[in-house]
Amino acid sequence: MFFEPSKNDHGLPFSPYQACVVPRPIGWISTVDTEGNVNLAPFSQFNTLGAPYVMFSAGKQEFADRRKDTVVNIEATGEFVFNVATYDLRDAVVESGRITNPEIDEMTAVGLTAEPSRLIKPPRVKESPIQFECTQYQTIVLPNNVYGRCNYVVIGQVVGIHISDDVITSEGRVDVAKIKPLARLGYNDYCVVDELFELADHADLPGPRKERLS
Repeated sequence: MFFEPSKNDHGLPFSPYQACVVPRPIGWISTVDTEGNVNLAPFSQFNTLGAPYVMFSAGKQEFADRRKDTVVNIEATGEFVFNVATYDLRDAVVESGRITNPEIDEMTAVGLTAEPSRLIKPPRVKESPIQFECTQYQTIVLPNNVYGRCNYVVIGQVVGIHISDDVITSEGRVDVAKIKPLARLGYNDYCVVDELFELADHADLPGPRKERLS
């Protein structure tokens, strides 16, 4: 099949666009507003841009003609934290995304622990095994195919990284299999890392390795 995104003429009951670039890491972003109120929200359009930058994209709030609270807070304070979303935290990830009232502290509401950051004001999710402290580098506004909508692409510079000692192996690697990071697919589908293998492209790396989660 072939279709043009601007026309949305795929003929399917659901758009396949989001299901074609998968899996996507989830950017679980914590921020504070100018009054210090905490916000926590997941974004499935997230990735690294090469050290030391990350990015996420947020559309306008559905049924509201305004930016999402995360973007508003970052524009006002210039800071945010990326918390790795894991399989064990999957329910909290989903619930934090359902809360839209800016006066509600999502971190507290879903039973998580706010851990102070070292270099910036927004707190980290203590239960997450990895957190990046970030400062805003740039926000790019992209037009959307839907009239009146747009996408805010926030680029952040990573200024500090926290990694739990529990997920560092004896060889000095981050144990992804132990973390079990969540990833977003298309529609309402998610996946979790449950199989690892190496494709060695450098002479100093070990050969192919396969490992399954129990």
